[in-house]
Amino acid sequence: MFLYRERDQRLSKLRIATFNVNGIRSRLPHLLQWLAQEQPDIVCLQELKAVDGSFPIGVIRDAGYGALWQGQPSWNGVAILAKGMDPLESRRGLPGDAADMQSRYLEAAAHGVIVGCLYLPNGNPQPGPKFEYKLAWFERFIKHAATLYKSGHPVVLAGDYNVIPTDLDVYNPRSWLKDALMQPESRECYARLLAQGWTDAIRELHPDERIYTFWDYFRQHWPRNAGLRIDHLLLSADLAPRLKAAGVDSWVRDLPKASDHAPTWVELGMVAGKKKAAAKRVSTAAKKRPVTRKAKKP
Repeated sequence: MFLYRERDQRLSKLRIATFNVNGIRSRLPHLLQWLAQEQPDIVCLQELKAVDGSFPIGVIRDAGYGALWQGQPSWNGVAILAKGMDPLESRRGLPGDAADMQSRYLEAAAHGVIVGCLYLPNGNPQPGPKFEYKLAWFERFIKHAATLYKSGHPVVLAGDYNVIPTDLDVYNPRSWLKDALMQPESRECYARLLAQGWTDAIRELHPDERIYTFWDYFRQHWPRNAGLRIDHLLLSADLAPRLKAAGVDSWVRDLPKASDHAPTWVELGMVAGKKKAAAKRVSTAAKKRPVTRKAKKP
């Protein structure tokens, strides 16, 4: 088990990343290569596509990371990794619907921040029940995000949102007009989320640049850089002023048999002398919050 060492409390900067691996078992070599090269401090993973017992915790620990995860056979699945420590779990599953068994949300404290890792439903085909589920899930997430924002704790909401926020976030808007990712309802939900006060890190630092995080496997979209920006990291009010850098490790998408997503990250500057107190507050808040667990899906 990892321990929260004093050296972790002296970090001058904090790099937090999100990565839809599209299968933890098949993309494990890519994940390990990326961890070794980029050395993120906190990582949110989506689409594990594996049961809990298949999560490769041994090699993850060998790479220097503690982890929490919530798997699901063949679909979905989320995880949070923390360099040099075990994340402290605060929530397993999104509140608001006890009947929802899909593994799409995990929340934990690590390195002085609370991190919500999410895999928002795709919603296709639309209209239909899958799109209705997407919007219902989004409403639950907006409600929970408001609670986190009002808590006053430093929070990052990171993951695959399956939303193209604006036309600047897609290579050709006309090609996606009928897709659930670009429907007015999806965009309106994302806009209402930001209206709570969250900062979209990528767009904050790159307001006019076409930056993509996803390139599907069809019609040579990766070689043509015909992508979408659907992986987002949102920062609470006290973290936004610490935002120093944000980007996409697109080299991972160029690896053989890569995920269709690339890791997306932010770098936060840490206030000298205050991180230890912040870490203590966040850790205490996580311990006080009841950990919710879902029944295993039969």
